[in-house]
Amino acid sequence: MDQTPQAAKPNGGGVANGKSHAHNDSAEARERLMSDLKQAVQDAETWLRNATSANSEDLGMVKAKFEDTLRTAKRDLLKLEDSVIARGKMAAQATDHYVHDHPWKSVAAGAAIGVIVGLLIARR
Repeated sequence: MDQTPQAAKPNGGGVANGKSHAHNDSAEARERLMSDLKQAVQDAETWLRNATSANSEDLGMVKAKFEDTLRTAKRDLLKLEDSVIARGKMAAQATDHYVHDHPWKSVAAGAAIGVIVGLLIARR
């Protein structure tokens, strides 16, 4: 009997750690993306300000830096998108497992939500 609760803990802990890790990755990717986008805007402003007075070599360097910042921002945006999709899939799987394990609770919750939405719509 003691082995069953201990065997259940690693599975639950793995899911919780996976969610926490995914959340940290997502937050980190958002921060990188925001930083890259701010840098891209600053680079664009610098490029536009200096466009009239700069020579072609300076302009080329600023343009290359700007393009590099945009590439980095796009890459971070794709990573963030992948992270959000992965978290959505994990939530869908968890919901699917819960509904299969507790069908009557799921039916009751759905009915309660339907009643609440119906009452809200009827008020208007």
